[in-house]
Parts: sequence; C-alpha cells; structure tokens
Amino acid sequence: MATTEIPVTGDPEADRLLVQSPLALLVGMLLDQQVSMGWAFKGPHTLSERLGGLDAAAIAAMDPEELGAVFRGKPALHRYPASMAKRTHALCEVLVDEYGGDATNLWKGAAAGAESGQQLLARLRSLPGFGEEKSKIFLALLAKRFGVTPPGWEAAAAPFSDATKRSVADIDTPEALAEVLTWKKAQKAKGKGKAD
Repeated sequence: MATTEIPVTGDPEADRLLVQSPLALLVGMLLDQQVSMGWAFKGPHTLSERLGGLDAAAIAAMDPEELGAVFRGKPALHRYPASMAKRTHALCEVLVDEYGGDATNLWKGAAAGAESGQQLLARLRSLPGFGEEKSKIFLALLAKRFGVTPPGWEAAAAPFSDATKRSVADIDTPEALAEVLTWKKAQKAKGKGKAD
C-alpha cells in the first residue's frame, strides 16, 4: 500500500518508522495502554534512538534489566517502564523463537503466512501483552493501512474493521487522528472506557 506514515505521534520521523519497521509498529501497539496513543506509538522511535536501531534478536538477547534501564531513561518510554520493558523483551523472544525474528512473518511469508483472519487473530492474541481487543485493533491496522487482508479479517477484527474512526487502525491523516480522539473522548464521557 501507499502508506508512508501513520500520523499518530506528532513526530514525522516516528510516524514514518511505524510504516518502515514492522517491529516498531508491533511495539507501538504493545505500549498502547494507560498512556496516550501518541506517546505509545512514539515509544518505538525513542527506543530505536537509544538502542541504535530496532532488531528483535538484539532486544531478545539483551539482559531484561538492561532493557528496563533503557525504558526508564529520561523521558521514560511509558508510564510503567519496567513492566513494558519486560513485555517488549518477551515479545521479541517470541518473534525470534517462532517467527525467525521478523515481525512480518506473523502475517505473511510462505512458511508462516496466516491463512485466515481468525488464524492471524489467534497469532496476535498469543503474543505477550496482546489481549483480545488489542489483537483485533492490530489486525484492523494491518488490513486498513497495509493491505494485509486474509479471508475473514473483517469478522475477526470486528468492530474495528468497520468505518467508524475509533482506533489507530483508522488513522491515515491528521484529520482522522482528530476524529479518533474525539470518538475516544465521547466514549470515555459515556463511561464505556477506551477503545485501545
């Protein structure tokens, strides 16, 4: 697809990294809880700067305490840097052990390609830190922004597969970001909680 950035962070370099690095996108989604969406998705760019790049094998090989120190550096990468560092480390270990260290192998590739939306949802759901809703949002993000549309993805990602601008999957312009933030604020006001 022609996606060159996901304009969610307010930083064009961080937004471009989300498109250029599947690992950055996956880590951004992992961090997207209990902080603003923009802060969460800027985290991979900050992490990449601190580590000199993003590589699942290199992160998996790090001492978890060392990665924790990187997350805690000022400014911290998350409101809960220690727990998110542990989840990021665990995520990278899974990517190395089960997907050859390449996040794209979760959703494409001859040996590991997902044959259906439900299969891809199950793969995402099995990742450390990815619950049902987060997995559905990420599946919708892959489909809407990157053209990863295995059969049945719409049903597997519902309700995030619809046209309502409610999550990061729907952000392709600054205007779309504003619509998503408005939707989230309205839901919070109704007492329905966050969408992601």
